[in-house]
Amino acid sequence: MTITTTHSFISSFTPHHTFHNHHHHHYKPPPKITSQLPIKPHTKTGAIIIGAGLSGLAAATHLHSNNIPFLLIDSSDAVGGRVRTDALDGFLLDRGFQIFITGYPEARKILNYDTLNLQRFYSGAKVYYNGEFYNVADPLRHFFDAIQSLANPIGTIFDKLLIAWTRIRVLTQSDDQILSGDEMSTIELLKGIGFSDAMVDRFFRPFFGGIFFDNELETTSRLFDFVFKCLALGDNTLPAKGIAAIPEQLAANLPTSSIVLNTRVVSIEKPESGDELYNVRLSNGEVLRAEYGVIVAVEEPEAVKLLAGKSFEFEFPDEIRQPVRSTVCLYFSADRSKVPVRDPVLFINGSGRGIVNNMFFATNVAPSYGPPGKVLVSVSLIGLYEGDRMRS
Repeated sequence: MTITTTHSFISSFTPHHTFHNHHHHHYKPPPKITSQLPIKPHTKTGAIIIGAGLSGLAAATHLHSNNIPFLLIDSSDAVGGRVRTDALDGFLLDRGFQIFITGYPEARKILNYDTLNLQRFYSGAKVYYNGEFYNVADPLRHFFDAIQSLANPIGTIFDKLLIAWTRIRVLTQSDDQILSGDEMSTIELLKGIGFSDAMVDRFFRPFFGGIFFDNELETTSRLFDFVFKCLALGDNTLPAKGIAAIPEQLAANLPTSSIVLNTRVVSIEKPESGDELYNVRLSNGEVLRAEYGVIVAVEEPEAVKLLAGKSFEFEFPDEIRQPVRSTVCLYFSADRSKVPVRDPVLFINGSGRGIVNNMFFATNVAPSYGPPGKVLVSVSLIGLYEGDRMRS
């Protein structure tokens, strides 16, 4: 029997803490899966999964496919963790700026892309620098755009050749090779490859900083290579019904009775001498017993609360190892007639000035994100800002 910790795998540009909405109204969220199993004290099951975010749902999907009984427990009122969508005044507001990258290998295994009705972004970005926007395009998808961008100030021609070389490098490695290879910070990797300071500051910092919430690019090079490979293999997209369509699809394929919501786990207790079952204690005092083990699929702060100081077959840190990273997402609406931009493209701030990291017109990518005649604007900042901490 084991206790296993998991990591989220699907969605990029996912907020860790704050979601900011420019409008403040009462809203009615779209229908969610909100089943709750009436638990009896000392209920025994095969496996217990704590956390119904993407990681927990993926774990549940694999257990279900192998006919292993389980309970999936979450303290929230719906599945998805941070990957949620709220409906407000005809708009679909994802909780933070989120993009679904179709190249993620686990997502390809367990999701039905067709039913998600994925709406694609332009394969590239428009970079704001020195008062103008410059195009950075994927040459395999937008060849002529890429040729025209060779001489723009977002890096040198040599930088753009290095992007092509980096693409080849990651595509010729397996995922296992990437995730077990030599490790350094992303900024060290980029400088080691030979990218100029201009390319790093004007493109990589705002683009991958928006993915990692890390403008300093201290994130591990393994994750950079993995995401770079997924970007090369897939498209950047949004589900037509909002990012919440992803966890809702996963949950819909699981037994309803196996999903327990509005229920908080307060402790995991190691089996006593002569007992082979882990005890999972709930906030209401009830105890669940796991025959095969417990999967902890929550963020590190919550995992530390549940596991730190416990004597299991593995060592778990007594405190958070990495500082928490945060992002702020602001939503604005505008009349369609007043917005000249029609492209489904991501705009990033390569100027090194101001607090905005990136923005895009969500309704340009997926018209279903707003009512007719309206545009939904998503603006993202990295970090927390005093005076802007109102949570939806």
